[in-house]
Amino acid sequence: MSWITLSLLCALSLASADAATKAWLQGFSALELLIVRFCVPALLMTPLLVHLPPLGELPLAFWGWIGLLIPLELTAMLLYMAAIRDHPLSKTLPYLAFSPVFVMGFAWLALGEQISWRGALGVLLVVAGAWLLNSGHARLRDWRSWASPLTAIASDPGPRMMLGVAAIYGVTATLGKGAMRYLGPETFGAFYYGLLGLSVFALVLLPRPAILRKLARKPIPILVIGGLLGVMVYTHFLAIQKVEVAYMIAVKRTSLLFGILYGGLLFREPDLAARLPAGALMVAGVVMILI
Repeated sequence: MSWITLSLLCALSLASADAATKAWLQGFSALELLIVRFCVPALLMTPLLVHLPPLGELPLAFWGWIGLLIPLELTAMLLYMAAIRDHPLSKTLPYLAFSPVFVMGFAWLALGEQISWRGALGVLLVVAGAWLLNSGHARLRDWRSWASPLTAIASDPGPRMMLGVAAIYGVTATLGKGAMRYLGPETFGAFYYGLLGLSVFALVLLPRPAILRKLARKPIPILVIGGLLGVMVYTHFLAIQKVEVAYMIAVKRTSLLFGILYGGLLFREPDLAARLPAGALMVAGVVMILI
């Protein structure tokens, strides 16, 4: 299967998990959602650990990558869950399109991966899409208001949180590929999420065992979301092994268009027609990065 197909499957499963989380787990806290988003996929992917070598054989450099990844991933997911739970999907998810912009710099520094001039043009299109997304803040006849859609990112908590998530994901996507120098993508994805699941179990679930009773009320939705996220993780690491990080993340960010459609069609979020062109422009930017 090509990396483009894998990346699109990754995008669709991610957007579907986000929509299912918003639809079925609305009353869950960010900490409770951490358990759903990490512990459940980790359990479902344990069969993929069959080819895991003895941990003592993994070099110290591998554990260095992992030591950086885990706290960043947990921080990003807390912000991510709070953003999609409390704010419209169509207003927050498009800011994930900034992640390949951050990847371009991080992957160059950490992995030596470089982009073409089209990548720079893609950055401008992403920023233009962000401007259009908030174009209601601007008035055509008042040039002084033209910058207000971008400054609204700093004042609106939903987009601000998701922009922070995009920056962190730019780092973790790069570090994850670095760690895969020592472990195959299928095994690495399961092992990495296993460590994340254990971390969440120790930090969140053990001190708050009452959370289990709440989770037990919705077993089917939780298993469906965990399964979708397991597919996302599996396809993510398979795809990112085949191509430069920025290119894979660019295609994966088509999830924002799926998210905008889910927001409008399932949750009746307003102004879908106005936000869809903005999301499309941001995707055009990541496509320019891709080509």
